[in-house]
Amino acid sequence: MKAVPHAVDPNRAAQHGNVVMRLLDELFPLVEGFYVDLHKNPELSHAEHRTASGVAEWLTRTGYEVHKGVGGTGVVGVLRNGPGPTVMLRADMDALPLEEKTGLPYASTTRAVDDGVEVPVMHACGHDAHTACLVGAADLLSETRDEWSGTVMIVAQPGEETLDGAQAMLEDGLFDRFGRPDVILGQHLGPQPAGLISHRAGIILGASSSYRVRVYGEGGHASQPNTTVDPVLIAANIVTRLQGVVSREVSPSEMAVLTVGRIQAGTKANIIPDEAYLEINTRALNDNVSAQLEAAIERVVRAEAAASGATREPDVERFQDAGVTLNDAQSTADVAAAHHAYFGDDYVIHLPDPSPATEDFSYFGLPDDPQPIPYVLWFVGATPHDVWESAPGDTPYEKMGNVPSNHSPFFAPAREPTLRAGLAAITVAALSYLGRRHDGAPESLGAPVGMAFPGPAPEDHANPYATTGDPVDPVDPPSGAPFSAPASQDDPFADPLSDPLGPPPSGSPVTGPSESHHESNDAYDSAYLSSSWGDPGEDRARSTHEADMDAVMGSQDEELRGEWHGDKAEESTLSADMASLMDEDDDLPQGLRPPQGPPSGPAYGGPPPRGGAHDAPPPSGPDDDQPDYDHRR
Repeated sequence: MKAVPHAVDPNRAAQHGNVVMRLLDELFPLVEGFYVDLHKNPELSHAEHRTASGVAEWLTRTGYEVHKGVGGTGVVGVLRNGPGPTVMLRADMDALPLEEKTGLPYASTTRAVDDGVEVPVMHACGHDAHTACLVGAADLLSETRDEWSGTVMIVAQPGEETLDGAQAMLEDGLFDRFGRPDVILGQHLGPQPAGLISHRAGIILGASSSYRVRVYGEGGHASQPNTTVDPVLIAANIVTRLQGVVSREVSPSEMAVLTVGRIQAGTKANIIPDEAYLEINTRALNDNVSAQLEAAIERVVRAEAAASGATREPDVERFQDAGVTLNDAQSTADVAAAHHAYFGDDYVIHLPDPSPATEDFSYFGLPDDPQPIPYVLWFVGATPHDVWESAPGDTPYEKMGNVPSNHSPFFAPAREPTLRAGLAAITVAALSYLGRRHDGAPESLGAPVGMAFPGPAPEDHANPYATTGDPVDPVDPPSGAPFSAPASQDDPFADPLSDPLGPPPSGSPVTGPSESHHESNDAYDSAYLSSSWGDPGEDRARSTHEADMDAVMGSQDEELRGEWHGDKAEESTLSADMASLMDEDDDLPQGLRPPQGPPSGPAYGGPPPRGGAHDAPPPSGPDDDQPDYDHRR
């Protein structure tokens, strides 16, 4: 494999982003609408048929060469745009068997069959946002092909929650059929404040393995346990004994987690069953500790069965695993530098410690290949700012442990700032490799866009855990917008789009121009994580997004609604399923809106929407059910 293409200067990547992001306000309502639709209609691993169709349609209408059914329900889109590196952008599409308790007006009520049992389904890990940002970035790059050169490879992956979707796509010839990328980029929502970008070179996510264990006994009547070998007692002893493995067998200098997440046995209180079933999950940051945990599970399970006199050996099977996510150091530095130049230093942090969570994203990097592919995965914060500020804790890590996080039934990302940050982050990351030079020198693109998401303190937002209080309009967009600053008359190069947010508000973590990144800028140093939002005391302009959402959600602009169903529907990148959402009842419910924190408004600025596909307003995703306030406790 040829050497990895060196990334362009981070300031140039940011300047390219400035030009590309002028289209963001025009596109954002569609991205937001797609996100709402996906959130309302989640699909379990390897059953992402509707989601995949929506992705494929969007990519097709945006000019990509599209392939469906890769590795099951995976979608691949390829856009070739002259010489240059091949940059792969990846997102996962699947949801979890979990009942949503967010109280959002677009909360999922979907149910599906999983392992023969009907279960509720929820996007509790942010894959709906990942997918919406992926197709939005694909669209932005397609619309601005004169700004970059190379090949963009879009990969919408199934089955991340089962940790086998990436491998399934590879086994289906992903790189053989569509080309081997030079670098792979991806992102994941996290519990950090909405809009914060978090990087870590080296190991950022841990390895995980899951085991099925079946222990066998001899059943009988509960009144005569002496005539039985009780598998429930064996299982209980296994659970207890395994809790000592990490604390007494793994070195304190190593990270390790061992969890018994499932245990099943018996049918009646007065019957001792013949067998018991357990599922065990482990986490580690290196292969040696993973192997140590597996050996301990085997030893403890077999020893406890023997100690109880079981006449049949237990079954122990590893059925799911994924290695550590090991970010390439140079690629991480390149992408992080571009994010620093674009967002500003206080909105891009270094994570001092890896997370024990696990992804199968690393498989795309071909870790066992003699020439593995470099990749970068980063986090996009999703916690509403008022929820973050009110969370108990004196440090960022304490706060992150006290806010609804991934895999929680209460996981409710702050929609607008999270999507805007995610869409910008993955697009700028791609441009850090695809940025074009003309005649060996960068063309003048204006200043980088600067800082993102400073804003006033949230006022009178509903406490997400409160059970009393007046409901808030669930579909009214966040109030307010960024502050505008007129271009200096003394500066002939001043461009109002180069700093759409204007000066940061009083009390904001950013008080001046962005400085170069330094190594000490980690999660504990970031003013963004530790400061409250100041009140600027200035009037705020009405955002393009707010006007768009009013037109869609306020149900008062029938002309736009009719236009959506007419010519615009044919041009839209959204699927017919999404257009049909506009047919829902005009009277939208009044319920609890998710707290959005500081309003981002048109965070990256842009001209008025141009004619064409992106004029169409997004589906609003209303829900006829009133939100359950008890779910926000």
